[in-house]
Amino acid sequence: MTTHSALFPRNFKKDYPVAVRAEGCWIHDASGKKYLDAAGQAAVVNIGHGVPEIGRAMAEQSSRIAFAHTSQFHTDAAERLAARLLALAPPSFRNGGRVYLVSGGSEANETAIKLARQYHLERGDSARFRILSRRQSYHGSTLGAMSLSGNVGRRVPYLPLLPEWGHIAPCFCSRCPFDARYPDCKLACADDLETHLRENDDKDAAAFIFEPVVGATLGAAAPPEGYAARIAEICRNRGLLLIADEVMTGLGRTGKNFAVDHWNIEPDLITVGKGIGGGYAPLGAILVGPRVVEAFASGSGAFAHGFTYQAHPVAAAAGNAVLDYIEAHRLFERVAPASAALRAALAPLAAHPHVSEIRGLGLLLGIEFVRDKASRTPFEPSEGIAEKIRRAAMDAGVLTYPSQGTVDGVRGDHLLLAPPFILSNDEARIIANAISVALDRVFST
Repeated sequence: MTTHSALFPRNFKKDYPVAVRAEGCWIHDASGKKYLDAAGQAAVVNIGHGVPEIGRAMAEQSSRIAFAHTSQFHTDAAERLAARLLALAPPSFRNGGRVYLVSGGSEANETAIKLARQYHLERGDSARFRILSRRQSYHGSTLGAMSLSGNVGRRVPYLPLLPEWGHIAPCFCSRCPFDARYPDCKLACADDLETHLRENDDKDAAAFIFEPVVGATLGAAAPPEGYAARIAEICRNRGLLLIADEVMTGLGRTGKNFAVDHWNIEPDLITVGKGIGGGYAPLGAILVGPRVVEAFASGSGAFAHGFTYQAHPVAAAAGNAVLDYIEAHRLFERVAPASAALRAALAPLAAHPHVSEIRGLGLLLGIEFVRDKASRTPFEPSEGIAEKIRRAAMDAGVLTYPSQGTVDGVRGDHLLLAPPFILSNDEARIIANAISVALDRVFST
């Protein structure tokens, strides 16, 4: 345990084992205990831990050129990665799209904010600046990304620092904010964007950002058929850019290249992170659609934004090596069967009196916990149920991703599961068994 650590921890009241080795779906700590990584370390690790090819590719790149500032140079590694990402993107991106490489998801969403603002400036529409989003969303930890986020608990400490650009209803069929049922609801949650624009000054709205599948805050809540298409239609009709935050869902996590592919929509910007580097390097990207690219290219020609480490050659080499490994082992194709095996293993847990729902898409799954199953009454935040279950599962050798605020931003508990794409059937059963043991331990006291 990190008793005398010099690190500033995420939580001073927790002890952290020291991770010393990892391979496949497993992490080993300094005491010799091993843990099955059912969370993919916050939906990051997609190809598995300890793949030696990735480290070799990074070392080879660093021996040639480790750093070149993007104000002066491009590099082959970054150019290659950008081209490959566009090839995976929806069709419209492949004819004139570009890629802006950064160091993670929060940077990607910060960059998307500025791209959206400057896009409208380039077109002579200086009034547009507001980026609309949804309540119960999460888009990152930097101040701009937090301004987008509708995660109440994470916003509260920093509210004086955060502008309120406008949040609409979440798309959360399990707990519909309109107390309706699909399809009788007629996608009221999507039409809430139209309502907001009609009731406010839509002339200053620049873009709308959404997570195609809401990860950390709602625990893998996927939209019903027609939702994404309706949102895209409203944005198109109202002159807003559509931004898909695929930091958690992109690069195969839901079984498609990008989650938006499930509904055949083509956003103007797609932000990615986590899986693009697979945990081997800090890496993120913004895929920029052709009409946004053209506005910059035919306008000022310069984007008033930048990071020192954007398009870092060694990080880009890691991204290319991760894609090489995905292609060689056809890992996107393994997501659906691995998901089916994990869902089958988890299925008996649905009968537990405190499990409200098991939901998700591909290898992004959520388990929601409630005090009363019939009324779906959540536990009080002070009880810390998700964290207790996480600790108990960790004691049983399985790592999960807990969160509170599922119901209203404060109340509600869930675990998020996002294991590597290489998950075996036996490992799926180990995950389910550990969570079952954790539930027995937490709710028997």
